[in-house]
Amino acid sequence: MLGRPYKLGFVGIGLMGRPLVLRLLQAGDQVWVWNRNPEKTKPVAEAGAVVCGSVAELVRAVDVTILCLSDTAAVEQVVAGQILDNGGPSKLLIDLSSIDPEATRRLARELESACGMAWVDAPVSGGTAGAEQGTLAIMAGGDAADIALAREVLRPLYSRLTHMGPVGSGQTTKICNQMIVSCNVLVIAEMMALAKAAGVDSAKIPEALAGGFADSKPLQIVGPEMAAERFEPVKWRVKTLLKDLNMAAELATKQGSAVPMSGLAAQLMQLHGSRGFLEQDPSTLVKQYLRS
Repeated sequence: MLGRPYKLGFVGIGLMGRPLVLRLLQAGDQVWVWNRNPEKTKPVAEAGAVVCGSVAELVRAVDVTILCLSDTAAVEQVVAGQILDNGGPSKLLIDLSSIDPEATRRLARELESACGMAWVDAPVSGGTAGAEQGTLAIMAGGDAADIALAREVLRPLYSRLTHMGPVGSGQTTKICNQMIVSCNVLVIAEMMALAKAAGVDSAKIPEALAGGFADSKPLQIVGPEMAAERFEPVKWRVKTLLKDLNMAAELATKQGSAVPMSGLAAQLMQLHGSRGFLEQDPSTLVKQYLRS
């Protein structure tokens, strides 16, 4: 396959990063990669990615640097320690991570001031299945010209990319997305546990509700897993939803807004995490209601 015109760097080869890099390689891209744990780069290296010894080396080698990291602190560390001194005005940073909107705006200003490098925040929704299939929904913030470039670079990864406004808007939209997803998963868990307790074959519920007002992608994905109590392999983590719910509460406080359902969801997610499930799949939430 003929290569596409941009040299891409990808930082963060985790649950989402691995399938995303593989899709970019399949599309014909040249991809340089870095991960804190080098072992995780092996599958993408075998598929043709170039493994770098540092983020600084990666940024210098590529036109577009893509981040897919765990949280705000991880993005801040990589940007401050490796990217500010190695970027350039002809380069672009695209952040697929889900992080704090205000931190995003601050980091984007610092990056532009330090080296003239532009920033697009482009958090994604769709989970590992969407990453593998190239059907992610991406909500993006940035200047129109930078969004146009991001739209082209990320094309193998999404079914929809929406420009939400200036830098930071994508992250705010992702918080809104996670409020819906988290509350949905929690109510699915308590509903499935109730159905089991009442003697209903809970395995049939996703099929029975398909196409109705109660249907949703989370129901069709986590519902069967909860019914079967099948929680491996981990496709996303409780700690990820908890992080995003906490950001929702912080954003609401800054805006003087009330988010009581998301606040309760954060407390329930924290309770579940405190019982040893932080690194587990959110489908394990059903255990919280089955044991109560």
